[in-house]
Amino acid sequence: MMQNALSVDVEDWFHVGAFERTIGRDGWDALTHRVERNTDEVLALFAETGVSATFFTLGWVAERYPALMRRIVDAGHEIASHGYDHARVFSLTPEAFREDLRRSRGLLEDASGERVIGYRAPSFSIDHRTPWAHQVLVEEGYLYSSSVAPIRHDHYGWPDSPRFAWRPVEGASLLELPVTTAEFGGRRLAAGGGGFFRLLPYGFSRWAIRQVNGREDRPAIIYFHPWEIDPDQPRVRGAPLRSRLRHYTNLSVMAQKLRRLARDFAWTRIDALIAREAERAA
Repeated sequence: MMQNALSVDVEDWFHVGAFERTIGRDGWDALTHRVERNTDEVLALFAETGVSATFFTLGWVAERYPALMRRIVDAGHEIASHGYDHARVFSLTPEAFREDLRRSRGLLEDASGERVIGYRAPSFSIDHRTPWAHQVLVEEGYLYSSSVAPIRHDHYGWPDSPRFAWRPVEGASLLELPVTTAEFGGRRLAAGGGGFFRLLPYGFSRWAIRQVNGREDRPAIIYFHPWEIDPDQPRVRGAPLRSRLRHYTNLSVMAQKLRRLARDFAWTRIDALIAREAERAA
């Protein structure tokens, strides 16, 4: 079977971009933290199903739960960076982005004891507004990024970018590995996981991954968050209705859908795929 990459964006329920105007960063430490218990649940699910994965983790989380980073590594998974505190890249200057990268990487490597070579931008916020971001990643020694969603979406997206692995900086080895999309009737459809996987019928994701594996002969890059398997998380009342519907719908079925995904396809870490994908990168 084709080896696909499963990834986990390790953040708590209050870190998500949909709530960034409702919950201030200065209040995070006073909230109920569930990221450790939820990530441990994910680790148990992966152990049960034999899945290896990449955990794109906030430096904020590693700073507060360093033992969790060690548990992730000891279970055979890859630790990668998700930035420090979920600031979208297009909200930062190049200098602030560089500092964010260094701060988060230092915390992740100190806690896990492993070298960090991969990065995923919060909310897939590397796009046409940040032409400098990939160059900064090269200068900071990253080998790959999975920061682009090649779709059109109300919160993010770079619809003109390639669907599969590409080299964003001429002369550099850095690979950009976009999250998965499918095609139907000449349209590009989001199929990379997260809310799309949780909200849509499982058959859609299975069809999309089979299309990418079969017709395109490429691995799927799928992601989700630990809070997505936690139906008991606190509710944010002041957020927009659309955000609340997206965030809370189908939390109770997510774990079982992930078990089906693990059964139907073969999964590995992103760093295990980069050599093969580098040979085919645009």
